[in-house]
Amino acid sequence: MQKLLAFLISKRHWILFLLCEIISFVLIYRNNAYQRNMILSSANAITGSISSVSNTVLSYLNLQNVNQQLLEHNSLLEMEILRLQEQLKKTSLDTVDFSRVFLTDTARTAGVPAPDYTYEYIAAGVANNTTTYVNNYITINKGFGDGIRPDMGVISPRGVVGIVMTVKNHYSIVISLLNTKYKVNCKVKNTSFFGGLAWRGDDVRYAYLELPAHATFQVGDTIVTSGYSAVFPQGLITGVVESFDKQRDYNFYSLKVRLAADFQSLNALWVIVNHSQDEQWEIEREAMGNG
Repeated sequence: MQKLLAFLISKRHWILFLLCEIISFVLIYRNNAYQRNMILSSANAITGSISSVSNTVLSYLNLQNVNQQLLEHNSLLEMEILRLQEQLKKTSLDTVDFSRVFLTDTARTAGVPAPDYTYEYIAAGVANNTTTYVNNYITINKGFGDGIRPDMGVISPRGVVGIVMTVKNHYSIVISLLNTKYKVNCKVKNTSFFGGLAWRGDDVRYAYLELPAHATFQVGDTIVTSGYSAVFPQGLITGVVESFDKQRDYNFYSLKVRLAADFQSLNALWVIVNHSQDEQWEIEREAMGNG
């Protein structure tokens, strides 16, 4: 207490000066309208600046939640597109009945199929990702508890990424398209020419698609999934043809495809659930066994 009193006494001139300044400002504020308005305007400007900075910081901190919401919303939109494509195919093959095309029960629990609807998207985040090996893998933060199972296709917002290989309760391992042991069945968009798209273990931006010599295509064509498997639906973008040459005694074209997905900056992914996958594989195995 004595030290505090000694300090105040030693600084009494400064304390008196500050007290006089405060009294002066109060008198100016109370007795002069112009100065009062100027002070209020300055205070509002300072308050507004502080509020703006605070909102910016809070918005930045909330970006992760916003990104997750956008990802889930995009997955619902993608599911709706697939739903409409399926229903339009059915109506074109069977009968013109548009009453079943526009369904509204898009949002639902993972693992619970909607009536007459084959595909579902599950949003997932990247926990780990390799791109520097010959055979690369991706770890995602979803597992059995989220409805993930082996042999499910995985895509990014830009294109095809890979296929689920191993699943635990909360994490799964995905075989990346940047894996020399893995191929994706693809075709040239708006044609029936298809083949296996494979990475050669060098440039992470490119993979190669082999097509028969009678295939018609050109540089700049889009490469999409063929739909000839139970993993990926038809029409998911994989890349764009950048160049090509003849292979195997001119019986095949080798197309150099610039991959749509940027594997060095993967963040948000979707896992594709095909509710008809087991049934398709079962009947195909029966057919092969009987053959």
